Amino acid sequence: MTVNTLHRPTHRDALVHLEAAFERGDMVTIFGRCTVDYDGRATSELGPGDRLVVLKPDGSILVHTDEKRTPVNWQPPGCTHSASVRDGRLLVRSTRTSPDERLDVQFERVEQCSAYAVDDRSDLELVGSEEDLRQHILSDPDVLEAGFEPLETERQSDAGAIDIFGEDADGVAVVVELKRRRVGPSAASQLRRYVDALHREFGDDEPVRGVLVAPSVTERAADMLDREGLEFVALDPETGEPPVEEDDGESRDEGETADDDGDGNRDTDDGDGNRDDA
Repeated sequence: MTVNTLHRPTHRDALVHLEAAFERGDMVTIFGRCTVDYDGRATSELGPGDRLVVLKPDGSILVHTDEKRTPVNWQPPGCTHSASVRDGRLLVRSTRTSPDERLDVQFERVEQCSAYAVDDRSDLELVGSEEDLRQHILSDPDVLEAGFEPLETERQSDAGAIDIFGEDADGVAVVVELKRRRVGPSAASQLRRYVDALHREFGDDEPVRGVLVAPSVTERAADMLDREGLEFVALDPETGEPPVEEDDGESRDEGETADDDGDGNRDTDDGDGNRDDA
């Protein structure tokens, strides 16, 4: 891998460096004192601060501070990166048209600017996925419950695709929602929507059971499942068996973050994909 780094470059030198990196399709990191402005589905401004900016050849951009694991501002893949020097500052801009959004990072000074000719084409080998859970249940339905018979996977409903649809030993319809890790109330809400969708399809008089399968659930999720008349089965996605130990902590996870739509695009509920809380 080739790495080209400039230490405390002038804005003009950094501009030349960035333009060449964008042309080559390099991954770029810039560290320095900057402000951040977002305009799109909402607007936000982040005042001066020392931050790390990462620009990837897929069009994504991440703005990190020295706190937390998530960026304070970001744009998803598919954006176009550009750079210019305006009013004595280095401007790095990331734009996209669907939706119409712009993220501007203006550097008062640049401490370091690096370009990496990255070659990473290895596929991620994910162990313990929802698909693993699905295969465990399909190959041995009794791990869910004795007498369960899977009938369809990814069954379409007006609420979305149901992970596994089947019948129990009494012939009652069963909706199975799979989650690969500890989940919160949003997973219970999702299962409720699928059950309601089948009630609309089959008629309210036809019984439909809902079963959430995950390694564990939070206390709030367990309470909601109980209130809604839904069920929970604890299975480890890697082994297909009940977990040996469960985490009793109320840690935040994919079921309790504001990113429940799975697009990785929010840390808050303002819907703009950007934050200015640092």
